[in-house]
Amino acid sequence: MDFFQSLANCSNLLKLNFMDNQFKGKLPNVLGNFSTQLNFFSMGQNFIFGQIPLGFGNLVNLNMLEMGGDEFTGTIPSDIVNMRKLENLLLNDNRLSGTLPSNLGNLTMISILSLANNRLQGTIASSIGNCQNLLALNLAQNNLSGTIPKQLFAISMLSISLSLAQNFFVGSLPSKVGNLVHLVDLDISENKLYGEIPSSLGSCTGLEHLNMEGNYFQGEIPTSLSSLRSIEGMDLSRNNLSGQIPNFLEKLSLRFLNLSFNDFQGKVPAKGVFSNATAISVVGNSRLCGGNSELKLPRCLTKQVKKRKWSFALTMVITVACVLLVVTTMSYFLFYWHKNKRKNNSLESSLGKSLLKVSYQTLHKATNGFSLANLIGVGSFGSVYKGILGEEGSIVAVKVLNLQRRGAARSFISECEAWKNIRHRNLVKIITSCSSIDFNGNDFKALVYEFMPNGSLENWLHMDLEMDVEEVEIQNLNLVQRISIATDVACALDYLHHRCPMPIVHCDLKPSNILFDCDMNARVGDFGIAKFLFELTNSKQSSSIGIRGTIGYTPPRNNNLLNFLLLIHAFPHLQ
Repeated sequence: MDFFQSLANCSNLLKLNFMDNQFKGKLPNVLGNFSTQLNFFSMGQNFIFGQIPLGFGNLVNLNMLEMGGDEFTGTIPSDIVNMRKLENLLLNDNRLSGTLPSNLGNLTMISILSLANNRLQGTIASSIGNCQNLLALNLAQNNLSGTIPKQLFAISMLSISLSLAQNFFVGSLPSKVGNLVHLVDLDISENKLYGEIPSSLGSCTGLEHLNMEGNYFQGEIPTSLSSLRSIEGMDLSRNNLSGQIPNFLEKLSLRFLNLSFNDFQGKVPAKGVFSNATAISVVGNSRLCGGNSELKLPRCLTKQVKKRKWSFALTMVITVACVLLVVTTMSYFLFYWHKNKRKNNSLESSLGKSLLKVSYQTLHKATNGFSLANLIGVGSFGSVYKGILGEEGSIVAVKVLNLQRRGAARSFISECEAWKNIRHRNLVKIITSCSSIDFNGNDFKALVYEFMPNGSLENWLHMDLEMDVEEVEIQNLNLVQRISIATDVACALDYLHHRCPMPIVHCDLKPSNILFDCDMNARVGDFGIAKFLFELTNSKQSSSIGIRGTIGYTPPRNNNLLNFLLLIHAFPHLQ
């Protein structure tokens, strides 16, 4: 760490990043002498030990401080809360002790806060409610105690993750948890919480993962949880819950359900997630019966009811009515069968996994050196390559920005700003971003997306230009598929305009930006020139916005099905 002191002479230093190396030693006490222009400081995943020195409070323009995965001890410096522009604070996976700063609420711009896996103690100050821009909070694996402040659940922007697991929190789960309607991941496991599960939890309709195991919750599972239509994983094990296992759990999109070691009784449902014995656990509930035969539970004792004799006329009336009802219902659902498709991948529960870290070297290797053989598309600001990422061999799409092109850097920032606020089944799923330096020392920026194996709408509309227009339509897109595509894109636009935390206008909706996953679900991508709605309606900015989108673009000859979508997109205020 001897080189560190010389950096105090770099008066124009903006970014300092030496994470994922093998630096050792203590951090010199010269931070207060660094350039006040410094906005990015990252030194995580090294072997740096000792206390975090004072001085960060002088770096008034710092918006990213990443020191996770080192060996820091001592307390969190009190002057950290003076960095009013700080957006990301990552001090996880160290050996920090002491209490949380009482004036943590001074960090009003903070969006990602991770202090997990330390030795922190004490309570969470109610001033946390001032952090209204908070998207993800991870305080897991510490020694925190006291009650969970209700002010935490007044942060409407909290949408990515809230993890308070493996601490010593007591009391009930505040009913205000229902305010977090956009929250995806909630983990309050391994604490000492008690009382009933609040019915308001059913208002968290964006919830995908719910972990409440290892507490003292009691009573029945509230029926309001039937509103959790996005839920994929639920763990309520090792509590004192009782009553019957509700049948509505069969209808949810659950892929994992753990109800073990409670006091449930009665018949176990057999449909939905309960049909897969490997996806559920009900062990430790001695009064359960029935269910999937693989669970090896005792048979349920049923009372024999004397059958009623129905008259022939009544039987015929009921039969005819049932036939008509079945025919009507089947006609309806054959037309709307595509509405019942579910998401393919679950969001990683921990903050560290949801913020996957990749380097230039990783992406270079994943795309075989950004070879032409892996090139799948070229846009206004960069190229898109197919790549294989990680040990599991996940196929991804890597969008590499051409920073020599004017506006490319701004496009990268705009897309990052948009993606940190939105999440929807009809939007292309972003995995991570990379802002680094290539092997030649040049700036490198890229975005990593989930790979869309069925290409874009542009490809399907113009699959063979030598064929007649009507033949292309008949061969490639039938009426049901067109309606499905239009519905998917309309759902995405409705979400962007009216239902996400900050309304967004895409500004470049066209067939090449509408992609298809393996089930031919349409997903909207490329938010490089997207604008937040408040920016478009700002009178001081509206005059300088100008025309946005692809220059000279008009809907192609086979694209009449998107005309009404383009009209909606052009006028986002239309209901």
